Amino acid sequence: MMELGYLNQGQPSRGTTPLVTLPLLLSTLVFFSTFTHAFSSSVFPELNPIKPRHSRLLRSAVQRETPTSQLSELWSPLESQGWKPYVESNKPTLPEKSEGYIQVFLDGGLNQQKMGICDAVAVAKILNATLVIPYLELNPVWRDSSSFMDIFDVDHFIDVLKDDISIVKELPKEFAWSTREYYGLAIRETRIKAAPVHASAYWYLENVLPVLQSYGIAAISPFSHRLSFDNLPVDIQHLRCKVNFQALTFVSHIRTLGDALISRLRYPQGSAEEMGFNYLQEVTGAGARKNAGKFVVLHLRFDKDMAAHSACDFGGGKAEKLALAKYRQVIWQGRVLNSQFTDEELRSQGRCPMTPEEVGLLLAAMGFDNSTRLYLASHKVYGGEARISTLRELFPRMEDKKSLASSEERSEIKGKASLLAALDYYVGLHSDIFISASPGNMHNALVSCARCFLDDSYLSLICYGGY
Repeated sequence: MMELGYLNQGQPSRGTTPLVTLPLLLSTLVFFSTFTHAFSSSVFPELNPIKPRHSRLLRSAVQRETPTSQLSELWSPLESQGWKPYVESNKPTLPEKSEGYIQVFLDGGLNQQKMGICDAVAVAKILNATLVIPYLELNPVWRDSSSFMDIFDVDHFIDVLKDDISIVKELPKEFAWSTREYYGLAIRETRIKAAPVHASAYWYLENVLPVLQSYGIAAISPFSHRLSFDNLPVDIQHLRCKVNFQALTFVSHIRTLGDALISRLRYPQGSAEEMGFNYLQEVTGAGARKNAGKFVVLHLRFDKDMAAHSACDFGGGKAEKLALAKYRQVIWQGRVLNSQFTDEELRSQGRCPMTPEEVGLLLAAMGFDNSTRLYLASHKVYGGEARISTLRELFPRMEDKKSLASSEERSEIKGKASLLAALDYYVGLHSDIFISASPGNMHNALVSCARCFLDDSYLSLICYGGY
């Protein structure tokens, strides 16, 4: 898989190799500083229907044909630059005695929780503690109550890590009182509430280990992003990678449906409803086929949550501003730093998410044309189909979960944001090129990205990666 980084300016993650298409991309950046946009009339009935904001550029992009030589270069994998999978030289061993039980409570969406699980295993290793299968909080945005066992193959998780740390599915009876509800009622001695963001290993040894030794258990909440990425022992960093790329495997029905979607992207057939409930047979026979097509996965990230948190003006007028401000207040209680800046300031700093139209125009400028097989990995796009229509005009071979799988096939994941995100992650992992329209946890969890600099700021546009 190759990866084309995230397309906004922002903090990149660590990484790999930049693609040398910078001059081509720079010519497209000028028009991004003054974008304003309309929102769907289905969301704001008093607004006019969404229309393309850059009709001239859109017409030019639709009519443009990319030379075969450029397409070949675009799809060609980059050299490894010396990166290779880590192979354990020595079999890890468990400590003779566990210091106690570690519980973590993880908020956020699936990919933030996934990174938190990697950190939880690392912290358990640092403390010589037994990890309780992490508790996934109900997020007010995604509203999915799926547990760890609903998403991940828990037995595989425990088996892969059995020589690294001790893991239990639930606490023994003497600690059964240590629940989410228990910690929500009052201040408890066994709860670690003040773990700093990106805390060091030393912090955990100084502040959490004594609690474990005194009570036999410590519950850390909140826990997201509570372990540093830097200045950790090499074996702890290796363990994090082992969790992310080996131990965290999705449950079988996610993998099976994901394999079916990948097969249909590489070997296009009829519509999802025409295929019916036959993806098991389809996937089983897919290995014998030849001439597999290539496809791009685009993680769009233009949902209501993203639009509201950006505090940017998307051209929807007063009604839109009020609606997003209200949503922002309900979800974040005013704790959105961008709110103190004007739209012009935000755009000049690269803090506004790109709409589907903008992303499509940029991809077209990079060389992707209407023959590109594009899979849209996204939660609900703010503005719905009206917002996506310009992207679809540029890439008529664009697909998503609904177009590739029948309603029967999607029945086990319908309405479950974490499982839908898991499916997108799985398809993204097996794509030829992965593109993220903005920085985020899916991008960070899926691949690494090179740091590209332009005038002392990050230009996170042209990074490839691999797994």
